[in-house]
Amino acid sequence: MVDLPTKARVVIIGGGVIGCSVAYHLTKKGWGDVVLLERKQLTSGTTWHAAGLIAQLRATANMTKLAKYSQELYGALEEETGVATGFKRCGSITVALTDERKEEIYRQAAMARAFGVEVEEIGNDRVQELYPHLNLEGVKGAVYLPLDGQGDPANIALALAKGARQRGGIVKERVKVTDIVKQGRQVTGVDWVADDGSASGHIECDMVVNCAGMWGHEVGKMAGVNVPLHACEHFYIVTEGIDGLTQLPVLRVPDECAYYKEDAGKILLGAFEPNAKPWAMNGIPDSFEFDQLPEDFDHFEPILEAACNRMPMLAEAGIHTFFNGPESFTPDDAYHLGLAPEMDNVWVAAGFNSIGIQSAGGAGMALAEWMDSGEKPFDLGDVDISRMQPFQGNKKYLFERSKETLGLLYADHYPYRQKATARGVRRTPFHHHLLEQGAVMGEIAGWERANWFANDGQEREYQYSWKRQNWFENAAAEHRAVRENVGMYDMSSFGKIRVEGPDAEKFMNYIGGGDYSVPNGKIVYTQFLNRAGGIEADVTVTRLTETAYLVVTPAATRLADQTWMMRHAGNFNVVVTDVTSGEGVLAVMGPNARALLEKVSPADFSNATNPFGTAQEIEIGMGFARAHRVTYVGELGWEIYVSSDMAVHVFETLHEAGQDIGLKLCGMHMMDSCRIEKGFRHFGHDITCEDHVVDAGLGFAVKVDKGGDFIGREAVIARKESGRQNRLVQFKLTDPEPLLFHNEPIIRDGEYVGYLSSGNYGHTLGGAVGLGYVPCESEKAADVLASSYEIDVCGVKVKAEASLKPMYDPKSERVKV
Repeated sequence: MVDLPTKARVVIIGGGVIGCSVAYHLTKKGWGDVVLLERKQLTSGTTWHAAGLIAQLRATANMTKLAKYSQELYGALEEETGVATGFKRCGSITVALTDERKEEIYRQAAMARAFGVEVEEIGNDRVQELYPHLNLEGVKGAVYLPLDGQGDPANIALALAKGARQRGGIVKERVKVTDIVKQGRQVTGVDWVADDGSASGHIECDMVVNCAGMWGHEVGKMAGVNVPLHACEHFYIVTEGIDGLTQLPVLRVPDECAYYKEDAGKILLGAFEPNAKPWAMNGIPDSFEFDQLPEDFDHFEPILEAACNRMPMLAEAGIHTFFNGPESFTPDDAYHLGLAPEMDNVWVAAGFNSIGIQSAGGAGMALAEWMDSGEKPFDLGDVDISRMQPFQGNKKYLFERSKETLGLLYADHYPYRQKATARGVRRTPFHHHLLEQGAVMGEIAGWERANWFANDGQEREYQYSWKRQNWFENAAAEHRAVRENVGMYDMSSFGKIRVEGPDAEKFMNYIGGGDYSVPNGKIVYTQFLNRAGGIEADVTVTRLTETAYLVVTPAATRLADQTWMMRHAGNFNVVVTDVTSGEGVLAVMGPNARALLEKVSPADFSNATNPFGTAQEIEIGMGFARAHRVTYVGELGWEIYVSSDMAVHVFETLHEAGQDIGLKLCGMHMMDSCRIEKGFRHFGHDITCEDHVVDAGLGFAVKVDKGGDFIGREAVIARKESGRQNRLVQFKLTDPEPLLFHNEPIIRDGEYVGYLSSGNYGHTLGGAVGLGYVPCESEKAADVLASSYEIDVCGVKVKAEASLKPMYDPKSERVKV
């Protein structure tokens, strides 16, 4: 007999640790009518065989916050529920076997300090003291986090489920969701059937949460939602009992793709090998429950051989268990969390890339907060499912990419590292022409983009390092071309969203902070804000006609920005359409940009006719285009928008005309180094949904007196009255040698106060440049600048100059000549 309600506020699909955490946290928020349905038995998918490593430090401050929350939660769960979670703070050690890895882990240690995580860089003597069984041969350095831990994955999930039940939640095993019923952009309920076929039914619900783990892709399809993930085989062994073995820290040796965990007098050795084995390409068997996959000792043997050398006692210990089980991996190694773009009441928490146990507590908390308030509790851009592009649900793409993503967990996390698999899916009209000219491609949101151009005879590939990489001087030359002469680069991948209809002007004035009641051809730089004044999108908006606007967004956030607009369209009579692929875009930038355009077009590019911030239709070569006078590099320049059918002709026309004036083709690395010199913000790093637009120094782009209400208006007015709580400060290292990437700690008058949100090298300014927030409540600008600043680069404190105005061309005179 299956006793289930016919109505619920929310149905959670999946009873692994993630689903149990979401149920736990929703009931903790006071939600009634929470129903969790598990197709088989709780934890029977991947949770039961997880290693249970619980680390605090993640790649960003907010992901670290969630991981730390998980630790705190698991430490208290046993007392609350009576279920033993096996959680213990045994600490963790990561050792480096190369100088490059040493720099990586030392940079991570610096970042940990900025995020408030206790961390020590330790020498080999201390490593041996903490882990006496380790062969120190080749160990260059190590990092120790004393508060990291481990736990019992299945019992953590069962404790969360019990906590949910204790507060009235319904957790039902052996009930499979067979269909999700939809009406427009809303789910209305789910159909279910008992595992033994004895009963079936329907639950009407207000919302659904997809916590189906490796089934998440298929469950997403039932809801009309894209959840890109793929299962891969994950291997570990457990030894027989080893005499005298006592509690040890978790040990990671990423250069040998291995991790070690002591548990009950045995050693668990796991692997994240470079070339993974995707599993279940044709679907997961319906009977799958606590299942193991066939052994593949040949695949695991290289890891084991290195491990026996690294920990000689393994060679003497018998193997008790050789385990192979599936884990789900996403295209970018970040999990999926949040409100699905395709629907307005379908939520997702899936694809945890082997870090489900350490992430589950925080992810469940964050999702419950978001569902309860309707607003993200803080920036979740790293994991927000709206970052995923529709094509990334393609099965062949997922199969190819998943071979790489498992191994990337322990690969060197070099700056600018590009994915090697599943490439070439999205190409701009200029793709082959750029390759012919020496372009070295990077990838974002599936788009192939020229990141830099190789010289004749130079290898057209990245040679990764934490120091100056092989393209450093190439990007410097491109940078100089844009600053001193003229450069051209491809911006076609940037999102282009057309907003049109009778209410287009009213809608834009409601959705955005800028004033869109402007003449046709006027370009407005602006932000979309949330109710708290945080920045949901950073865009340029061009008025095309009385009833049409073009919104240009970063490539990676096009879907998220369009979804935000559609969700707030309400009763406005507008249509919002993605037109990204309809136009190619070439940016022509530099002091000689006007001269180049005048060679190929009869249009008037003077300040009188085409001042900064305006667009005009032009003839170019034998075609037509639209010239937008804007810049993201801080120089005189235009973005040339041309329909895809004429794009190659326009490229050839400009490229040929530029040969006698030294036109240089440029890439994205140049664009980023130029923009950071100019202090231009980068969305997702310098500005996010939790960064107040006034604190970010962008209050000038918000027009509170434009007439009528807009999202975030009251929060902007309040912050302008109360004063900034933080200031986004530009820093330049006084030593020209060190490099900045992001997350390096900011030290103000000897105290750690924050971290850099972005960093790059300022080739014109002559040193590495970063942007970062400095707390400044009740302080004036002069007070902030009166302090002395240092940046912690890999454990070394480097003096830095600080400025609240752009260090390059602070009055923007160069862009308006």
